[in-house]
Amino acid sequence: MAGPLSVNDLQSPAPPELAYWQRRLTELAKRHRVPGAVLGIARGEQTDVAAHGVLNKATGVTTTRDSLFQIGSITKVWTATLAMQLVDEGALDLDAPVADVLPELRLADPQVARQVTMRHLLTHTSGIDGDVFTDTGRGDDCLERFVGQLDEAAQNHPLGATFSYCNSGFVLAGRVIEKLTGTSWDRALHERLCAPLGLEQTVTLPEEALRFRTAIGHDAEGDEPPRPVRTWGLPRSAGPAGLITSTAEDVLAFARLHLAGGVAPDGTRLLSAHAARTMTEQQVELPDTLSLGDSWGLGWIRFGWDGHRLIGHDGSTLGQAAFLRVLPEQDLAVTLLTNGGAAKDLYRDLFGELFGELAGLAMPEPAQPRAEPVSVDARRYLGRYERAGTRIDILRITDKKGADELRLRHTTTGPLAHLVPEPVLEAALVPVSDCQFLVQYTDSPSWVPVTFYSLPTGESFVHHGMRATPKVS
Repeated sequence: MAGPLSVNDLQSPAPPELAYWQRRLTELAKRHRVPGAVLGIARGEQTDVAAHGVLNKATGVTTTRDSLFQIGSITKVWTATLAMQLVDEGALDLDAPVADVLPELRLADPQVARQVTMRHLLTHTSGIDGDVFTDTGRGDDCLERFVGQLDEAAQNHPLGATFSYCNSGFVLAGRVIEKLTGTSWDRALHERLCAPLGLEQTVTLPEEALRFRTAIGHDAEGDEPPRPVRTWGLPRSAGPAGLITSTAEDVLAFARLHLAGGVAPDGTRLLSAHAARTMTEQQVELPDTLSLGDSWGLGWIRFGWDGHRLIGHDGSTLGQAAFLRVLPEQDLAVTLLTNGGAAKDLYRDLFGELFGELAGLAMPEPAQPRAEPVSVDARRYLGRYERAGTRIDILRITDKKGADELRLRHTTTGPLAHLVPEPVLEAALVPVSDCQFLVQYTDSPSWVPVTFYSLPTGESFVHHGMRATPKVS
């Protein structure tokens, strides 16, 4: 019967510390119905890995320390690293228009097409509608073809005006990398990062992942147990935004490159110390500091925990979720790779314990409703907010007792609608301030922030799921 990795499955007997985290991983993963997970902990030259559960509930294949999972948007830090290598080489200027490299670039707003820079792309401030997942085929020209259709994506906010998580912008960044390196993004990633770092189990294509012990995602409807998803991965054109599949040890080896200031284990410098440091520095503030970090670097998310600075990133694909946190001052990196269930709740419980025990610092408490109800006149927020892939309706509902309740209805639209178990989610909006609310969806006990704000130029937005969605009616 498939089960958690045992001590005998490890290449050497587990040290007491790893044995403890193996038990906690197993206990918490079961609590949060996560079918399979791998936890990796690296401090200095020491790396420990624990594994739990199964990679696929339909086949019962056991999760092991060398199992591959989709790391989703953690990929963006790798893409940003490739861009910074080109900056080091003098081939790319972060603040020059990318149209200098891609004169053929066409966007919905011609002025943005002329002015958008790599810095805008790496900091999610371009305003290009971010959740466009057009399938442009399996060929090496898929990014070129995707970017060729970007003029069909809306300009959600003025260039540089605010932060809105943007997958499309990273695909565009990947295309710039292709143009400057003369090869595909996949090949550039392999030649410039994976091969020099010895990452033999980091891949970008499903036919490569099939050579290894690879997880499939799981999803669930309501209280049903997680089940394997019908589609394994996103289109190849999403590569630079989120298509790396890797092991926990390889993810930690990549983090080690940044902890070492850009130097590979064999002494080869892959990134300048200045570039590695610049990637971690604050580039943009966030409209919502409760969902993830408090600010953004170049690729990296910046976290303030208990007075200490961490960097990291999360990743979410079809039924898989991944987490990476790096504490440079203690030379510590931790990653968690999962294939379904309430993965974010597992992350919060496990990393809260782990960083408290290993680093002596407390993870910030998750957002919670206030003990005393907050009275807010929210009529100005009523209406529809929309961008590619998402429609958000803010509704006022009157219950049977005549009391008004503000509700958020979140609808997934477009190509992703048939890939998620529940395309329509609805929850009550609980106010915590005049412009910030919380919602709690049925698939998780966690509260999710919803922030309303306007730009100085007057446009109204709701910030939810790290995206700025403009009000349309």
